Amino acid sequence: MDKKIRVHELAKRLNMSSKDLLAELEDLGVEAKNHMSTLEDSIVNMLVEIYASEEDEKDLSLKTKKPSKPKDHIENNAEFEEETQKKDVYVEDKIVSHVERTVELDENKSITLREFCDLTLIPPTKIIKDLFMEGKALTINTILDHPLIEEIASKYSIRVEFKTQKPVEVADPLKIEFDKFYQENKDKFSLRPPVVTIMGHVDHGKTTLLDRIRKTHLAEKEAGGITQSIGAYKAVINGKNITFIDTPGHEAFTEMRARGAQATDIVVLVVAADDGVMPQTIEAYDHAKNAGVPVIVAINKVDKPNANLELTKQDLVSKLNIIPDDWGGDTPVVPISAKTGKGVDELLEMILLVSELKEIKACAVGRARAIIIESKLDKFKGPVATVIIKDGVLKLGDNFVAGRTCGKVRSIFDDTGRSLKEAHPADPIVIMGFEDLPDSGSILYVMPSQKEAREYIEKYKDEQNQVQPKRVRLENIFELSQSEGQKVLNLIIKADTFGALGALKTAIEKTEPEEIKIEIVHAGIGNININDVLLASADQAVILGFRVGVEPKTELKADQLGVQIKNYEIIFELIEDIKAALAGMMEPEIIEETVGHARVLQIFNISKIGNIAGFQLYEGHVEKHCMARIVRNKNVVFDGQIEALKHFKDDVENLEAPQEGGLRLTGFETFMPNDEIEFYMKKEIRKSPTYKKGEEKK
Repeated sequence: MDKKIRVHELAKRLNMSSKDLLAELEDLGVEAKNHMSTLEDSIVNMLVEIYASEEDEKDLSLKTKKPSKPKDHIENNAEFEEETQKKDVYVEDKIVSHVERTVELDENKSITLREFCDLTLIPPTKIIKDLFMEGKALTINTILDHPLIEEIASKYSIRVEFKTQKPVEVADPLKIEFDKFYQENKDKFSLRPPVVTIMGHVDHGKTTLLDRIRKTHLAEKEAGGITQSIGAYKAVINGKNITFIDTPGHEAFTEMRARGAQATDIVVLVVAADDGVMPQTIEAYDHAKNAGVPVIVAINKVDKPNANLELTKQDLVSKLNIIPDDWGGDTPVVPISAKTGKGVDELLEMILLVSELKEIKACAVGRARAIIIESKLDKFKGPVATVIIKDGVLKLGDNFVAGRTCGKVRSIFDDTGRSLKEAHPADPIVIMGFEDLPDSGSILYVMPSQKEAREYIEKYKDEQNQVQPKRVRLENIFELSQSEGQKVLNLIIKADTFGALGALKTAIEKTEPEEIKIEIVHAGIGNININDVLLASADQAVILGFRVGVEPKTELKADQLGVQIKNYEIIFELIEDIKAALAGMMEPEIIEETVGHARVLQIFNISKIGNIAGFQLYEGHVEKHCMARIVRNKNVVFDGQIEALKHFKDDVENLEAPQEGGLRLTGFETFMPNDEIEFYMKKEIRKSPTYKKGEEKK
């Protein structure tokens, strides 16, 4: 059993007399008969904390104030309380009340008693003593939970607001500078070649189509005919250029978009005529659709004996809701054979037609801006990157920044390996001169000098360390809707079977209220994968799984990008969570609740304070944080905040009818006898979504 400390031993440790310590213990309600009495560990720890806090306060006061006569700790505390009370009444001839002080705390950050006292300017010794009298032993290092913080704050008339700190949004000065330049030089914009991405299900002929266009037999050089890396290539058709991006999967397409780099102008969705719409076709289309770029469907392999063009078109309608243009829709559908070349020219003409209708333009002068499509470390050349020029002209010798790295253009090569001196908008090129490997999807900006490039990178690195991913969760969707101004709940749903997926989509569509749109950005069968996470990050969506698993490394990627994944076994629970999120997105309604009525009986003029109204509360109650409305001859003469509420000479938190009290208002002193006072409180009421009963979303 641990040895308990006696009064005289603790007194010696605290550098005070046993008599003073006994007096202190008596004030605290601790029974100690004499200097030989033993003390509980909690009492000893509390007293040690109190005197340690007081020593800290003395040290601080010695640094900031002139030395004053030493007083014992009891007198010091009494003097502080007296000064605090005075300050509550007279500060620059105005009444200042603790209740009017509001302290904002980060809801997700823990806080110790010492930190709380630093914010509220309340001595730690006072809080420790007051709560000890109530049987709660605290130390200055105690971590306070929300209920305890609110309890302490209410004792000292301090209002605490817990707020979720918004992520720091770092404005990229280069983006602002370039955007301003383009805004001021709109007259220098001209048409540029379109940048086209070919997407679709694996082995449906994406690379073979590109091979046919470029006539370089690219597919024959790659294992299994499947693209192994991202490439960007230029083709000339009828004297006009088209830049093609060949991706190994739509994840690269979406990852660039999630980074804010929209490289693609048009998407060609390849669907095999003998295979129809497959799961990856659906994923690819959802990624393209949510990027907001025009889609052209190329139905490939029409030369095969088992090809069924009409059935494939029906598949487009039923699975993708794509209505071909020859069926009265607005999506161009071109039958082709990448192997024989049939229909390829028609596809290229359709790309040029869509490009002309879209009027794709760029600024062809000034410093260049480009997008990193792919980067790799070459053992002979060092870091190299495939880029597409967005604006301006890139020249040999240009200094640049790209994401977290910088460099100087040492070499420029086109897609055939030919060396160039400069590159123009929509040109796909490979450049050398990076100091480090740049991230795919990052923006390359040409800088006036190497010095400015390095200075920017140093600052950029520091700022990037502060930026946190924007976490989209069902629980915080209201904060997102406030900050982003969106009233759309974006969802990605995955299920184990087509039947379950159909039931989920129907149930979710029936749940959509009138005020908020539910957008299913992607719906698929099978486990949740990294592609789903990338799409959710790009579209600020939540992933909902129904009886499915999560593929390896997916959860890690989701955590990095701030994407929420929720799995369910029961449809009802999934729908209930969606309804809760929808309710959270509703704008709160501010209402006034009248809590009491009073009548002014007499006006008191107090020196250095001003007029205080003596009133009779004849109905309800009043609290110090209420609002007050003064009504005279049925006209409202003042509507504002209560500055001080008194009962006789004492400051009080509330009064009940039929009590009398004194009232001081912020910015109003011209009270008159018989003025009516209406006390009210403003409350936020969260409105419920308006659901369409018995009506399905069409």
